[in-house]
Amino acid sequence: MKIGDKVRFLSESGGGIVKGFQGRNVVLVEDEDGFDIPMPIDECVVIETDDYNIAKVHTVTKAPEKHPSSQAGKKEPVTQMSVSKALSSGELETDEPETDPADRPITFRPKPQERKDGDKLNAFLAFVPVNSREISTTTFECYVVNDCNYFIYYTYSTAENASWNLRSSGVVEPNTKVFVEELRHTDLNDIEKVAIQMVAYKEDKPFGMKQPVSVVLRIDGTKFFKLHSFKDSLFFDELALLYDIVKDDVVARPLVVNAEEMKRSMYGGKVEDREERRHATDARVKNVLPPKSPTSPADMIASPASVFERVKEIGKSVIVEVDLHINELLDSVSGMSPGEMKDYQLNVFRKVMEAHKAEKGRKIVFIHGKGDGILRNSIISELKSKYKNCTYQDASFREYGFGATMVIVH
Repeated sequence: MKIGDKVRFLSESGGGIVKGFQGRNVVLVEDEDGFDIPMPIDECVVIETDDYNIAKVHTVTKAPEKHPSSQAGKKEPVTQMSVSKALSSGELETDEPETDPADRPITFRPKPQERKDGDKLNAFLAFVPVNSREISTTTFECYVVNDCNYFIYYTYSTAENASWNLRSSGVVEPNTKVFVEELRHTDLNDIEKVAIQMVAYKEDKPFGMKQPVSVVLRIDGTKFFKLHSFKDSLFFDELALLYDIVKDDVVARPLVVNAEEMKRSMYGGKVEDREERRHATDARVKNVLPPKSPTSPADMIASPASVFERVKEIGKSVIVEVDLHINELLDSVSGMSPGEMKDYQLNVFRKVMEAHKAEKGRKIVFIHGKGDGILRNSIISELKSKYKNCTYQDASFREYGFGATMVIVH
């Protein structure tokens, strides 16, 4: 039985043309409507062979009889039946090497299965440990998971300085996942910042248009050393660490961030109101402030006098506000390292605390911003170790946003 042969089904009506094979025992038969039907080989019988696919026949002769007769030496005419018989018995010599049906290409492609509630985009980036029992030494498989009825074309890139490196791209079929790469612990630094871009569509049918997805994910490498970071999921038999890319058509973390919205989130309220309040404070203390720009980084760290005097002049009847953003403290940070800037901010914090630590009931708000949390953690560490008569809490979100801490002196 070969591709192109015409076959008839034994156990049911119908038949068609052989289009391909699946494994050793299943043949794909195209019926008159153009559909590929998988059928067991032993349930099909060849009724017509495609002449184009018949191997070249050198000679087909009958074996001589033991006792010669008038039929001896007479060649048998080549027919479809004789070719099939010769092929099965091994008597037919061909120019083509014998091939296993399992080695032939599979032309059958099942249509993607759709879910009733799967028309909202849902996609994830997943990391699966190869051996969860050895979490500190194992490698991790990375997958893009498509949990919706759309085809998704994706790109997977990692940051390198101000540029991006493409690591993988391709199409993920509906309600499936695709392997992206395998990572070792030493590779995690290379994927600290990952960009995923996606375009969703459907094949051979109308579909609702979806907005392109573009997100940046920050991959926390420390989670890969902790087994509890990996959870059960619907997509893997093993534990997995999942990062949302898009969930119910909502992008998890947009790549483009509006600068004004970021300020509003960090400082709270309208940016204009915040600026007016700052300028009003500056006006009250403008006569006592020395020049903000020191002569050297060393002078910057040793002399935070301007901020100290500004805080004293505001008065005791209101909450003391101290903006620790470095651009609010200094006109220029040229020549300063990140460590020197942080030390300068902490010196300002200490000066303010020393000036007010004896004022019971005094409330001081330090505005440090969200950032990476290093300055906030340093402030809290100092409060716990040096100012045990003080308590602290997040300042009013409505007034200051997320990036401020209020200290209360007791």
